[in-house]
Amino acid sequence: MAENEHVPHVRVAVVGSGFGGLGAAVRLRREGITDFVVLERADSVGGTWRDNSYPGCACDVPSHLYSFSFAPNPDWPRTFSGQEHIRAYLEHVTDVFRLRPHIRFGSEVKLMTWDTQKLRWAIETSSGRLTADVVVSATGPLSDPKIPQIPGLDGFPGKVFHSARWDHDYDLRGKRVAMVGTGASAIQIVPSIQPDVAHLTLLQRTPPWVLPRVDRAIGRFEQGLHRALPFTTRLRRGLLWGIRELQVQAFTKHPDELGLVERMARRNIARAIKDPELRAALTPDYRIGCKRILLSNTYYPALAQPNVDVVAAGLSEVRGSTVVAADGSEAEVDAIVFGTGFHVTDMPIAERVVGVDGRTLAEAWKDGMKALRGASAAGFPNWMTIIGPNTGLGNSSMILMIESQLNYMADFLRQLDVLGGRAALDARAAAVDAWNHSVQERMKRTVWNTGGCTSWYLDAAGRNTTVWPGTTTEFRSATRRVELAEYEVLRAPAGATGTDGARTDTADTADTEKTATVEATRA
Repeated sequence: MAENEHVPHVRVAVVGSGFGGLGAAVRLRREGITDFVVLERADSVGGTWRDNSYPGCACDVPSHLYSFSFAPNPDWPRTFSGQEHIRAYLEHVTDVFRLRPHIRFGSEVKLMTWDTQKLRWAIETSSGRLTADVVVSATGPLSDPKIPQIPGLDGFPGKVFHSARWDHDYDLRGKRVAMVGTGASAIQIVPSIQPDVAHLTLLQRTPPWVLPRVDRAIGRFEQGLHRALPFTTRLRRGLLWGIRELQVQAFTKHPDELGLVERMARRNIARAIKDPELRAALTPDYRIGCKRILLSNTYYPALAQPNVDVVAAGLSEVRGSTVVAADGSEAEVDAIVFGTGFHVTDMPIAERVVGVDGRTLAEAWKDGMKALRGASAAGFPNWMTIIGPNTGLGNSSMILMIESQLNYMADFLRQLDVLGGRAALDARAAAVDAWNHSVQERMKRTVWNTGGCTSWYLDAAGRNTTVWPGTTTEFRSATRRVELAEYEVLRAPAGATGTDGARTDTADTADTEKTATVEATRA
């Protein structure tokens, strides 16, 4: 950095503009903080709901629960809305809460380094440099696609892409397509493309449990009722939330209680799949709930069509235009679509965060991700993450967890204000370890750890560093406020005023609406 170079400085830098990043931005404005930026690598907001635009993309959580409590939307068109409606909702939240002046599009974070002298983060992005007192990382676990290293894949002459990077310029009609993976994206893609492709080969390493999707259109009368009587939207949301809270103990304490749900899933297979051999291949051998339970009315019927082959083995090799499964099965294809998930337990952003001792967050987490209350990592002061370690859910809406973490973020900033001067909070290693130990002890009896499967919830060592082993109510209580005893208070050395930074207010300081009714743009 040049000696006389003036680098913009903000109080808070938010990384990412999906639900977590936009939620953080709204909460900052509602707390009266306007000195912040949102760093977004793409050219629009939306996060995973911008990146995932594959055919059939939709949410498996009811719309009225998969939205911010402070921005209810009475005009959801379906009980389970599609990608285009969720993305439109996020665009509208951005406009209603006047967030665009804060957002720096085309600003991918390359490096974040903690300055121990000035107690601030030095941030390098693809659009320039800045410094920040606090960093809120909201990149999310479903942002960086994972494509396995397959021998011969580089020599495949056809088209290859991941479900989260769908190539809309490539026409699959009349093509021979290999679908790799059977996760949440794959079960939506398969029935969407099956009628148009010449042949579809599904390479299935492990079959998922799939329940019927109770989806329907929401009519104008129903939308009008929610608009005229806002409490009905809150009531609907509360009922959806309450039902899922009651289900939690079956996942976390008494997995045997999921037997009835498993029988429902078996009947769902039997109704659509008459071939006993195919039915056996599609029936999991692990407890339902161990992997995420998927919802679809069209997945099994699509697999029963004559232009679909289900190969009960993963992709092991590509020879020219031939895909070879682990069981030796071969198929000639024109395109390979990977529905193989994301870098969840090895998030790439961790390699770009350098803490007090010069270690990256990835190095600190080499034995497994862990963060105090899912937010703060030891040795990384004034840095917190939204949807951090052990904050995922197996049966409810992540927006509930995000809003709880926003409460924690808001109190974190209040505590810094109370401390006054140039101060920083660094999570104590003992506090992080104690929190992580408690979470992992609770995890031992959950279906995710005892159900007999290998899922993306587990890291390379088999530790579940992804899911929260309790109710959303418990997590909200645990993140209601910052306990200063769990942090070390850092003070800047004498003379380290940090006056080289040019503090900039990135938006007008007008009061932001406390709540807003958001009308999602209809596709």
